Amino acid sequence: METKHPIFKRLLIWRAKHISHKQFVYLLSILIGFTSGIGAVVLKNLTHYIQLLLEGKLVQYYHQAFYFLFPIIGFTLVYLIIKYVIREKVSHGIPSTLHAISKRKGIIKGYQMFGSILTAPLTIGFGGSVGLEGPAVATGAAIGSNIARLFRMNQKTKTLLICCAAAGALSSIFKAPIAAIIFAIEVFSLDLTIASMLPLLLASLSAIITSYFFSGNDVLLPFRIEDNFVISDIPFYAFLGVCAAFTSIYFAEVYERIQKRFDKLNSPIKKLLVGGIAIGILVYFIPPLYGEGFDVINNLIVGNPEKALVTNFLNLDLSNIWIVIALLAGLVFFKIIASALTFGAGGVGGIFGPTLFMGSIMGNCIAKIINNCGLFNTPVSESNFTLVGMAGLLAGVLQAPLTAIFLIAELTGGYDLFIPLMITAAIAFSITKLYIPHSVYTMELARKGELITHDKDQAVLILMDINKVIETNFIHVTTNMTLGDIIKKAVIKSNRNIFPVIDEEDNTLKGVILLDDIRPIMFDQKLYDDVYAIEVMQKPPAIIDIEKDNMTIIMKKFQDSSAWNLPVVRNGLYIGFISKSKLLTAYRRELINFTS
Repeated sequence: METKHPIFKRLLIWRAKHISHKQFVYLLSILIGFTSGIGAVVLKNLTHYIQLLLEGKLVQYYHQAFYFLFPIIGFTLVYLIIKYVIREKVSHGIPSTLHAISKRKGIIKGYQMFGSILTAPLTIGFGGSVGLEGPAVATGAAIGSNIARLFRMNQKTKTLLICCAAAGALSSIFKAPIAAIIFAIEVFSLDLTIASMLPLLLASLSAIITSYFFSGNDVLLPFRIEDNFVISDIPFYAFLGVCAAFTSIYFAEVYERIQKRFDKLNSPIKKLLVGGIAIGILVYFIPPLYGEGFDVINNLIVGNPEKALVTNFLNLDLSNIWIVIALLAGLVFFKIIASALTFGAGGVGGIFGPTLFMGSIMGNCIAKIINNCGLFNTPVSESNFTLVGMAGLLAGVLQAPLTAIFLIAELTGGYDLFIPLMITAAIAFSITKLYIPHSVYTMELARKGELITHDKDQAVLILMDINKVIETNFIHVTTNMTLGDIIKKAVIKSNRNIFPVIDEEDNTLKGVILLDDIRPIMFDQKLYDDVYAIEVMQKPPAIIDIEKDNMTIIMKKFQDSSAWNLPVVRNGLYIGFISKSKLLTAYRRELINFTS
């Protein structure tokens, strides 16, 4: 993102002379926190306005059948905006930001700054069963990336500012600045140092001040803890953690399977129709699945589950507590299905909201079962279990237990539930991690070996660009070349001692010839016309496939083969070599940049 404007160039020169790099990063983190906060406020207000207009007017005053029509209308509008207005794929979630950090050097295209703002409110406002947090983070990250590029920041600073933007977006939405900072550190694997902590703090602070300026004291979960934690409830919170773990596993499995089904539909129109009709049917019969669902969560916390379930299509008697429990369990079961269908249909949103929705209902269900099964003398607090259930599912699904603990603690205005939050989150996270090594955010990146973690060696390997270490100045020979041709056209002209052998018809790599392989016969001119390349070549100890192998795999191939040079292919076609020395030099250089 370069600019040639002379005034801006003079500004950059003045900044370099009068403001240190560290001070300038602090200033940028405040600016990015403010802009991320603005983006989150716009997203939230647009979505709530659309939802209030549609659900509050058309459904309330006309007919509930609109629940069936809204999602497909919303997905159609999103599809048209993406195709004819933005004309680019909108990256609306945290996985896309993680991918930009690991594989695009923190570069996020400019249109992403407004892409989610145009599409996410339509998705959720028209009934898409997803959350706003993912689009808010993606919007903030795009703003952070482009501001960093505008001021020509290096990759490490760019990554830090993207994390500042993510923290700012979450701080603005939830009014939870500490949880937002921890989220950036846990999910984006940012190193916890003074150099990173202060920018994160400034961004989170400026974002929450922005949120208070525009929306006052309005919060998503207006609740204060009234029931105290008692030590005798520890076994119940431990049980809640186990339930949260298995619900998290169910969440991840259903999400991935539905996404794979939609991936098989190669037409966006087919995806829109299938997903739109399916989510329309679900929302028509189960209206609480409409949108984010924070109204349902608030009703559960204050002890009014009947208000959320009054529209059940079976018209069941809500005075029977077991019917209420069954209906709430049904919401947990169907919410992730509705969310996955929303994504599959082309909707723009995040999974943070659905996770909170499912976690709150799961916790409320567990408390109701404990209180009404007749096995225990002392009842547990249903509101506390509702809140702790959210933390348990966040810890399992996002695999970010500290974020889950501090988010719920901040939302409730105190730390009275800190012990149960820690117990449930720790158990949920530990069990889920055994069955599912990576969160929904990082699952695809981890499968490709592109996930940056707190392991510095692994992170450096992921950040390295494979194309920059490929050497193409090797002279190749073909399989039907004679020994004389090899010496005249390759050996004499090359300063290398290795020659790739390719098929002259399809350019596929067949093998390699080392100078040592032909040294015993290269001066015997009688053999020049009788010996062919295919006879003296050998199979390379390993082959690097640029389409499949990441840097971690490449390093392992060098280690296992003990080779100093390995050929590189793309779809079987030879493109060059990677040398161990050049690879290690590039690794050391990247390590210095990463840790400095």
